[in-house]
Amino acid sequence: MQFSIREVIKNTNAILLKGDIQAEVKFNISTDTRKIQKGDFYLPLRGENYDGHFFIDNAIKEGAIGYFTQDKTKINNGAEFIIYVENSLVAYLKLANYIRRKINPKVVAITGSSGKTTVKEMLFSVLNTTYKTYKTFLNHNNEIGLCETFFNMPIDTEYQIVEMGMRNLGEIELLSNYANPDIGIITNVGTAHVELLGNIKNIAIAKCEIASHLKKEGTFIAPKCKNIEETVKFEGEKIYTSLEDCKNIKIEKNKTTFEYKNETFELTVEGEHNVSNALLVIEAAKKAGVSTENIKKGLLNFKPIEKRWEVSRIKDFNFINDSYNANPESMKAAIKTFLSVNKPPIALVLGDMGELGKDSIKYHKEIGEFLSSYCKKDLDITVLTVGELAKFILKASLLEGKSFKTNIDCAKYIVQNLKPDTTILLKASRFMKFEEIIETVKKLW
Repeated sequence: MQFSIREVIKNTNAILLKGDIQAEVKFNISTDTRKIQKGDFYLPLRGENYDGHFFIDNAIKEGAIGYFTQDKTKINNGAEFIIYVENSLVAYLKLANYIRRKINPKVVAITGSSGKTTVKEMLFSVLNTTYKTYKTFLNHNNEIGLCETFFNMPIDTEYQIVEMGMRNLGEIELLSNYANPDIGIITNVGTAHVELLGNIKNIAIAKCEIASHLKKEGTFIAPKCKNIEETVKFEGEKIYTSLEDCKNIKIEKNKTTFEYKNETFELTVEGEHNVSNALLVIEAAKKAGVSTENIKKGLLNFKPIEKRWEVSRIKDFNFINDSYNANPESMKAAIKTFLSVNKPPIALVLGDMGELGKDSIKYHKEIGEFLSSYCKKDLDITVLTVGELAKFILKASLLEGKSFKTNIDCAKYIVQNLKPDTTILLKASRFMKFEEIIETVKKLW
């Protein structure tokens, strides 16, 4: 979207240090000098480890006609316009909110300890059957990602889906403030980020901040959960979903069917956790006025993004890569689904889960205990772990297996020791880079 100088000044409370406020020029705003086009305006962002102000001169060289600055002494005489703001990120957020108000789509905001990207993609698939819909790119779910989403939103957008992530209290409240959602969704409250927030109660408080700037006539949607119901502060419509409201849940390979409120729905993905995700989507779509027929069509069209239950055949092995992220709840859900639909020989390759704080070892042991209770004693299964924490999964499971320090060593073991036609689940937190296992297996073949 293009801006005028007057629009920028009005919506950011900025001060024009150089240039004519009445100028009729229109321009795009860019935060990346590598993508500056002639006639653009440069907005330098500051973070803990970087400062875009160092690249103002580069922006002008690349053709920018002006720039924002937090430093009144930072003057480049080659610029036609210079705008001073107290905080460039806040200015970015205010301009994003201006776009949100000007285009005025219905906004659906999604957060949760896990599943938020899946719900976002699933909801996009459903809403897109009926409305011109735009969504957060991949998992760009922080303040900058929110701004990028609104800045790139087409002017004819009718529904905008924004994913909201957080690491500390107050972050989702900030995102909600500038997004001003019509529908707010929490996928779940789990142990992700417990290292930073200390306990589940604080995590619930942080997630429920999504309702802090939800429109009064809007709708809050979440799974039935005591922590959420006791924490959320919203006086408008609240909808809670539960697997208990479903009938005839049937999970097969690459397919899940279930009945919900006298209608049968089908997914092209596996697992009860995806049924839980779908219930949130169904309720949000119904509030948006999507027909039941189009809801069913949209759910069938949904495909997971990369590293979310990504199925591939590599030589003699079948891989299911679900290593986009992991916490105890999503790890258990993935294991349960994998074991319910795949026949032996099978293997679990499990890696470290991050951000679990002082109880990290305990949480990893719990996965092992869950695995032990869920596996039949005569099941042909191999458990492999990678990482210093994941080794406690294997120890607690009392199952046959092996622990590795590196992905490459694990990949070598797979090639040299697993039976042909073994189906292998890869599950770990993103920082474990489990795609290295697949790439190494390819190279070894």
